[in-house]
Amino acid sequence: MSFINTSYVRPKKYLGQHFLTDENIARKIVESFSEKCTTNDILEIGPGMGVLTKYLLDEKKFQTWAIDIDKESVEFLKNKFPVFGNRLIEDDFLRMDLTNYFKDEFSLIGNFPYNISSQILFKMIDNRKQIPLMVGMFQKEVAERLQAKTRTKDYGILSVITQAFYTVEYLFTVNEDVFNPPPKVKSAIVRLIRKDNVLDCDETLFRRVVKTAFNQRRKKLRNAISSFGISDENLKNFVGKRAEELSVDEFVELTNIIAK
Repeated sequence: MSFINTSYVRPKKYLGQHFLTDENIARKIVESFSEKCTTNDILEIGPGMGVLTKYLLDEKKFQTWAIDIDKESVEFLKNKFPVFGNRLIEDDFLRMDLTNYFKDEFSLIGNFPYNISSQILFKMIDNRKQIPLMVGMFQKEVAERLQAKTRTKDYGILSVITQAFYTVEYLFTVNEDVFNPPPKVKSAIVRLIRKDNVLDCDETLFRRVVKTAFNQRRKKLRNAISSFGISDENLKNFVGKRAEELSVDEFVELTNIIAK
């Protein structure tokens, strides 16, 4: 196992930084990304010291961009990879206007800070017309929620909304000891591939319904979504069910009932 010296950039707790130090895992992540990538441009979120970046830059099939909110990391990467030029962005991914940089489709990759990984996912979904692929490092618990099936404890808001728009592939688990500093939890690599389908319902309402239903997941739907004012008669076969029992398609059906 070969490791990288991470003494050049100080990992910052307030940014949730845990730098990957295992070269073999870095190569494996980039390979799992490259084999499915069909876009001309790709964006790495939170490159840190560039453990993934150098393998991404070696790929000739796409042009690599990177964004990091950490000024120290950006300065380090500018010196280490001068080839970046203006494709190395110092900014907050969650706040940036992606259309200022990308007019066409692009793909996402990154070792995501655990404290904002769900927010990154929702921003991707909001901009999914531009983003057909994501490969990311997540906390293992979040990765399990992303791929969770109905009637399981991990199945929830994140599962339904992500699976409505992307196919989720749990690729492999990553242990704590390959990071600096080591996180207190295991991590996992997940690949998300955009689906071609369009939701057959009001998407904004769909999200409200999913969130409302799971906010009181122990209650049956007749009570959990009572704020929508739907009668038991109109709810039909959903009356006695709980949120965790409904598939994405059933949430679409429920959304259309509420929309009437």
